Amino acid sequence: MRVLVVGGGVAGAAVAYFAARGGARVTIVDAGEHAASHVPSALLNPVRGQSGGVDERALEGLALTWALVRELEGAGWRVPHGQAGVLRPVPDERTRARFVRHLPPALPHRWLTPEAFPVPLAPGWPQALWLPEGGWLDGAALCTALLGASGAEVMRGRAVAWDAHSVTLEGGTVLRGDAVVWCGGAVGAGWAGEAGTHRAGTLLTLERPATPLPVSFGAYLAPGAGGTGVLGATFEAPTPTWHPPTLPAPSLRWLLDRGGALTDLRGVRVTGRWSGTRLSGLVAGRQASGVWRLSGLGSKGFLLGPLLARHVAGDVLRDGAA
Repeated sequence: MRVLVVGGGVAGAAVAYFAARGGARVTIVDAGEHAASHVPSALLNPVRGQSGGVDERALEGLALTWALVRELEGAGWRVPHGQAGVLRPVPDERTRARFVRHLPPALPHRWLTPEAFPVPLAPGWPQALWLPEGGWLDGAALCTALLGASGAEVMRGRAVAWDAHSVTLEGGTVLRGDAVVWCGGAVGAGWAGEAGTHRAGTLLTLERPATPLPVSFGAYLAPGAGGTGVLGATFEAPTPTWHPPTLPAPSLRWLLDRGGALTDLRGVRVTGRWSGTRLSGLVAGRQASGVWRLSGLGSKGFLLGPLLARHVAGDVLRDGAA
C-alpha cells in the first residue's frame, strides 16, 4: 500500500512513521514551512493553560510521546529532551480550585508550597502544581527522527491539489497512491484558503536556561538543546487566516514581563527569536472527499499528535486492507 502524506510537521511525520511501521510505502510532500512543529523547546504538559484543562487523551498521549523518544534514541536518532517534570505555579486559591476540578486521579501530581519548589520562582507565588511526568523536547529533532526512522520518501515541494488517491505539486507533478493524508497545519490551511483559528506565538532563545526544568503560567521557561533555554508564549490575538508571525515591541515587553514574573531573569541573555503559528480546531479521520486528515492540534501537537497519528495511520491501513 502506498500512502501519500501532505505536510512534514509533527502530525505528518508521525503518520508517516506509524504507517511505515505498519507496512505501507510512504511518500511525504513537504514544503518546509511547518514552523510550529520546529519549536526549539516544546512542553509536554498535560495540564493546559490558565484554566488547568486536561484532555481525556492526555495521559495516553504523554506516555506514547515519551515512549517514541526512547524508541527513536534507541535506534540512534538524537532527540534532545528532559523528562524531569513541569512546575505550574498558580497565583491564588481560585486558580488552584480550577486546576483541581480538572485533574484526573490517574495523573501523577503534587501541590507544593514555596519552600518545596524545586526551582527558585519570583516572589508572590503561593503554591505550584508539580507534574513529575511532564518535560520538554526539541520539536525539530523529533520530527527529523520520525521522518528518518520511517524510511519515507520525502518530496520537497508545495502541494497545490489533492484528492483521495493523488497529490499535485506546484509545477504539475502528480503523485498517485492508495491513500492521501493531509497534515498541512496552519501554513497549509492558509495556502488552501481555509478559514480557521490561527494563533501566533514566539519563543525567545536564551544563552542558558533561566530554570533547570520547565515552569509555566501565562508564559513558559524551559531548557533547550545544548545547554540553552527558552522563554515563550502564545499570546497574539487569534486570526481567521494564516499570516507570517511577527513580534511587535509591546508583545516583546509583555513576554519579558511574564518571564520576569516567573523567575529572576537578570543575567540571562537573549540570543534569538523563534515564531510560529498553530492551527486550532482538531480534525482527525477521513473526510467526505476520501482524503484523510490530521490537523488543528493547536498547542497539543507533541502531547497528542503522535497518539492521534497512530490512530489515523491504523485506520488508513485497515481501510486499505479491506
